[in-house]
Amino acid sequence: MSADTRNPVLVIGLGRFGCAVAHTLERMGHEVLGVDLDPAMVQDNAAHLTQVVEADATDGDVLEKLGARSFTSAVVGIGTDIEASVLAVLALSDLAVPNIWAKATNDKHGRILQRTGAHHVVFPEERMGERVARLLNERLLDFISFDNDFAIAKLAAPRSIQGLPLVTSQCRKKFDVTVIGVKREGQDFIHAVPDTLILPDDVLVISGRVEHIEAFAAD
Repeated sequence: MSADTRNPVLVIGLGRFGCAVAHTLERMGHEVLGVDLDPAMVQDNAAHLTQVVEADATDGDVLEKLGARSFTSAVVGIGTDIEASVLAVLALSDLAVPNIWAKATNDKHGRILQRTGAHHVVFPEERMGERVARLLNERLLDFISFDNDFAIAKLAAPRSIQGLPLVTSQCRKKFDVTVIGVKREGQDFIHAVPDTLILPDDVLVISGRVEHIEAFAAD
């Protein structure tokens, strides 16, 4: 879902996840067609989205009448009803929608969605649970994980590198992490270079494998 093209997006399922996606897309400038079987959900979102329709999105004929074929991207936000989420993805796949995103509640659900036709599967509860667990150690200020245990994190500068330029601290050699940038109170974000001096109150944005980031944060 490219923010640059601002293509219309079809969002199926207007629960917490679907609403968050749909409303964010609207703020980004996309037109959004929201679809939900619950009339209350439709009414709640009518004033916030380009168009909202009460319909059964598991039915391919219904989706075709709604113009699903004309969308380049669709998001299936149905989570608790696994059968409905799978059928919605299957219907979108049958209509040859080229970019289908779907929410999964667990790995098995995710594999079924992929085999049914989803191009991208997300696990919002699992990701949020991991993120909260990482942040509970109080060393990390923010944390985003990706595949293959790679992550980007925000953390207070470890005491061991305070007062040193990055080239001297040898973060990459010692911990195999990369300092992307530095944020200082009252100043703009600084893109890190070898000569960047790390001050005691600096907040760092770093990238690397999760275990390396945590070891660096604890140093």
